[in-house]
Amino acid sequence: MNIMLAIRLFYEFFKTGLFAIGGGLATLPFLYEISAKTGWFTTADIANMIAVSESTPGPMGVNMATYVGYSTLGIPGAVISTLGLIAPSVIIIVLVAGIMKKFRESELVQKVFYGFRPASTALIAAAGLGVAKISLLNIDVYEKSGDLWQLFNYPRLILAVIIFIAIRKTRLHPIVFIFAAAVAGVVFGL
Repeated sequence: MNIMLAIRLFYEFFKTGLFAIGGGLATLPFLYEISAKTGWFTTADIANMIAVSESTPGPMGVNMATYVGYSTLGIPGAVISTLGLIAPSVIIIVLVAGIMKKFRESELVQKVFYGFRPASTALIAAAGLGVAKISLLNIDVYEKSGDLWQLFNYPRLILAVIIFIAIRKTRLHPIVFIFAAAVAGVVFGL
């Protein structure tokens, strides 16, 4: 096993776990940065990671870290990157739990937590836009042709709109939509 690569995996995912406040989607901007810096995976791989992570049990960020670690260094890499991602949370939770008992009613603590909300919203929105760009647009085709009509991947865009409306109008479990999208991908070659 390449020790330096293992240390780098841990370090990159430790940073991600430390600053990706807001859950799995908030890790996406960090994954794009890791991709650009290391070349361990492509932006297309990120779209695949999201699809796999959303359709498998467990937290999305952890699933993505495990995926990257496994594709980089096999099983040891999966363990290392996953530990790197969750270590900051464990450390922070232990520290915060002790402090929160003491400062639970503190106005400063409340303001800090309210300040986290817009930051995590922005991270999740940026991640969502990145996924939409990969999934719904044909950037390469558009850049070559200059034809605006070729910018959009219309079958995927229609599927996304249908699922969005169905989510808003029904109370079906998200797994139904994931399964439906998988079937549509197979049947229609999306």
